[in-house]
Amino acid sequence: MVAMELISLDDIRAAAKSIAGVAVRTPLLPCPWAEGLQVKPENLQPIGAFKQRGAYHAVSRLDADRRARGVIAHSSGNHAQALAYAARDFGVPCVVVMPDVTTAVKVDACRALGAEVVLVPPVERVSAAERLAGERGLTMIPPFDHPNVIAGQGTIGLEIVEDQPDVDLVLVPVSGGGLASGVATAVKALKPSATVIGVEPEYAADACESLEAGELRPWPVERTYRTVADGLRAQLSELTLAHLQAHLDRIVTVTDEEILDAIGLLARNARLVVEPSGAVAVAAYLRHRAELPAGRAVAVLTGGNIDPALLAGVLVP
Repeated sequence: MVAMELISLDDIRAAAKSIAGVAVRTPLLPCPWAEGLQVKPENLQPIGAFKQRGAYHAVSRLDADRRARGVIAHSSGNHAQALAYAARDFGVPCVVVMPDVTTAVKVDACRALGAEVVLVPPVERVSAAERLAGERGLTMIPPFDHPNVIAGQGTIGLEIVEDQPDVDLVLVPVSGGGLASGVATAVKALKPSATVIGVEPEYAADACESLEAGELRPWPVERTYRTVADGLRAQLSELTLAHLQAHLDRIVTVTDEEILDAIGLLARNARLVVEPSGAVAVAAYLRHRAELPAGRAVAVLTGGNIDPALLAGVLVP
């Protein structure tokens, strides 16, 4: 793979300044029901997911003329909401291209924030967004394949080490890899002895396969769309793969059943509403603890935009 310039701790610190007062500095919450674990509840962000960090930072770095023409993204939901939120804050047009199987709660939230929503078949979401960007002169803000997006997501890792300087293990979900890239970069720069492990659904384990192969191994949508974790169906890019190869220790996978169990446990024991994609790190800690390093652990809860019917089904089988 061609060598790429990776983001640095300085980039992440710059992002922290740009999102201050916009993204919530979420706390680390102890979990008495899971000894040694703390969670970082990014589901408490204004748009219900961590994506607010990267999207806002990326929009803030655009020059005034480009920003004024508007922004566009392709997304399964949470990045779309994050970009819509940032665009509304800056007073600029926003278009989001989403798979036509996206849950209504995420589509409705984007529209409520003022974004134009374009629904397309999953395999067309990237090409449709690129076409519209060219036709309308909009700037593409991708969900993960961008240095400023990665730096914004990396502020989570910065906060984890600031709040828990002796952290031993950080568990972070992996989809397109922007979050894991940023978090691993920050944690390894500040606490090199800490272990950073990515977590994927076993039905969408392309990142695990790619890291083992040392090259991108994309999975078709027919495979990744089997998982209930709808926010973890994206594929790595060359940029995120390079970051993960440099900083991530490894990836573990969890089953859909383990994910759903973690959602119910978080709702009952932690009083936190978490979507499937946001629950995978806790699922890994609960179900695969024997395979993980011992010590003080932090699991990132990435979002809480769950379909109410799914949540009800988990809580009342």
